[in-house]
Amino acid sequence: MTEHTRNLKENISGLWRGKRYYSLEAFLKNQYGYRMKKVALDAGFTCPNRDGTLDTRGCIFCSAGGSGEFAVSADSMVSAEQIPESGNEPLIAYFQAFTCTYAPAAHLETLYRNALNHPFTAGISIATRPDCLPEEVLTLLGRLKREYTDKFIWIELGLQTIHESTAAYIRRGYALPCFEQAVHALHALSIPVIVHVILGLPGESKSMMLQTIEYLNRFPLFGVKLQLLHVLKGTDLALDYEKQLFQTLTLEEYLDLLISCIERLSPDTVLHRVTGDGAKELLIAPIWSRDKKKVLNALHHRMKLQDSYQGKHWKGSIHYAAETDCHL
Repeated sequence: MTEHTRNLKENISGLWRGKRYYSLEAFLKNQYGYRMKKVALDAGFTCPNRDGTLDTRGCIFCSAGGSGEFAVSADSMVSAEQIPESGNEPLIAYFQAFTCTYAPAAHLETLYRNALNHPFTAGISIATRPDCLPEEVLTLLGRLKREYTDKFIWIELGLQTIHESTAAYIRRGYALPCFEQAVHALHALSIPVIVHVILGLPGESKSMMLQTIEYLNRFPLFGVKLQLLHVLKGTDLALDYEKQLFQTLTLEEYLDLLISCIERLSPDTVLHRVTGDGAKELLIAPIWSRDKKKVLNALHHRMKLQDSYQGKHWKGSIHYAAETDCHL
């Protein structure tokens, strides 16, 4: 066993708190001493892929709720009263539905401040698109970070894939250089970035999905969410599925792919998600994903049997500054 391997495996009983990857739960316990509950929020946003700026149909996999089926509804702003008390467990206010920086900065400031000012929140996490971070929004985020030194601000970017052919199919609406610029702009403000990746997108091979993971290792990321592709009712993806243009992954295929991704991911990157929750009333496929506990138990069991762990095949890629131009 090399020293590099030995050091990584020591994380299992130490930094990773018994798991074979660096979970969000472990990070929160290490950083703050306790777990936190995420409260998903729908603050009435839309998206440039829906309002006609880029398209009107949304991303091909996105439901009518903009991935916010489990979110607390709000008309146009989030008031402190809408974030529930959680006893002794601090909360993460998660702006989830649609594109949560896609509004005038003054309106965003009201929303974010209300959440940050809530006595039960430890911080906020904001889901958005890389092409929806104009200068005035970045300035706002930097100012709030300086003011709320006792709370955190995280940004979650929907990348899904690095492959432009897939990006065109899912109607992502921006090119890869735009993502790179957004990551570096946020890093310059010391704002942690979490990247969303979908595993099992139509037309992508295992090799292509692993290329996305290895690409992410080049950047100073806080976390990654690995999301199983769900086919949901009412989406254009569902129409293609009904035409049998693609198949979803089996549980065995997903576990194999997921473990390969985890083994190639930098051991410093926090895994905020390793599967996903599709609203049961909307989920068409894969049906096995409804039992999240079973999926997680199977993952942990297989990783132990295979002596698998995060970073096992990590190549140690260095960060780089992308020389790109993206008009926000």
